[in-house]
Amino acid sequence: MRVVIQRVSEAKVDVEGKTTGKINRGILIYSGIEDGDTEKEVEYIAEKIVNLRIFPDENNKMNNSIMELDNSEVLSISQFTLSSYIKKGRRPDFTNAMVPEKAKELYEVFNSKLAEHVKVEKGIFGAMMDIYSVNDGPVTFIIEKKGL
Repeated sequence: MRVVIQRVSEAKVDVEGKTTGKINRGILIYSGIEDGDTEKEVEYIAEKIVNLRIFPDENNKMNNSIMELDNSEVLSISQFTLSSYIKKGRRPDFTNAMVPEKAKELYEVFNSKLAEHVKVEKGIFGAMMDIYSVNDGPVTFIIEKKGL
């Protein structure tokens, strides 16, 4: 599993002109689920995200997790292109992406694990989405975990 997380002051996702998820201060998550990923990887990354100290404290140091903030939220977007590899040629290779049916199940597990700690909004799995965000910082991280 590979995720990109961004600290945002606001973000939203639209599908076919309708907003399906919208947050204020929080974390925008793009997640790519790969062949071989299990609930263990999904749980590990969800726990890592909610405990990651990426929000400023009173001294403006990254010392607070999203769980320590009032009214913070997560916007979760499934993005299979994160499972691509671009080693040769000019066309991305998506063979490492998990088949959609299984990936959707793990994506839902991922969101439910996040929701144990913080409010979760999300896009629609497999849909073409328009994502709008205001990156706070900018603060962006990549988290990967394979083979727990």
